[in-house]
Amino acid sequence: MSLKGKSALVTGSTSGIGQAIAEAFAAAGCNVMLNGFGDAAAIETLRAGLAKKCGVKVEYDGADMSKPAEIAALVAKTNAAFGGVDILVNNAGIQYVAPIEQFPAERWDAIIAINLSATFHAIHAALPLMKAAKWGRIINIASTHGLVASAQKVAYVAAKHGIVGLTKVVGMECADTGVTCNAICPGWVMTPLVQKQIEARAKEQGIPVEQARRNLLAEKQPQLQFTTTEQIAGLALFLASDTASNMQGTQLVSDGGWTAQ
Repeated sequence: MSLKGKSALVTGSTSGIGQAIAEAFAAAGCNVMLNGFGDAAAIETLRAGLAKKCGVKVEYDGADMSKPAEIAALVAKTNAAFGGVDILVNNAGIQYVAPIEQFPAERWDAIIAINLSATFHAIHAALPLMKAAKWGRIINIASTHGLVASAQKVAYVAAKHGIVGLTKVVGMECADTGVTCNAICPGWVMTPLVQKQIEARAKEQGIPVEQARRNLLAEKQPQLQFTTTEQIAGLALFLASDTASNMQGTQLVSDGGWTAQ
């Protein structure tokens, strides 16, 4: 699929799912604005390598997604760099796990800010540009936890349920504008963050890492395999395509049967 001449802003794209989506869009001929935290040299290597490999423009901005003013500036910078913001992928997110009565209020505030409010602020800034161009794709990375709950993840579950609801409203409001808004709901995806969780669980329980990995999957997913970041990127490409132009406010689920139970 070709996205030649289009431009995409992918938040949280210096690692994991976001990086895979950015790489897939660049490979499809799309100019890409990277965003996220990490080692400056590593990010520059990623940026320059992607631009050279794919023959597209790739820029980077380290906007803090908990700060509305920086989000607005990020969208403006993308528009200035590429002459438009055709595709917005809201992917940035953080996690914290604890029972509700032990859940720090500041962690709740941070997760809601980055996992939910940042998506609103990015859409708020980008949507007028898309409507003016009569074409746009807003892709929100939600989660299986936007559809069902798990204990000790109160802020994350609340935020991801919010993303699903936000997606529906934006989809309704964008009807017949040339702009679509849809969400992707992954189950367990093998990322560096999840690998750390598995290793911590293995250490805590005194079991091999491979057993901890299988146990984690078995708790939720009948299909005992992780979704890959490349598969999520493929779903994002699909939502950006003309094939998905009549999809509005919906969720694509890739969770190994988690929510089928």
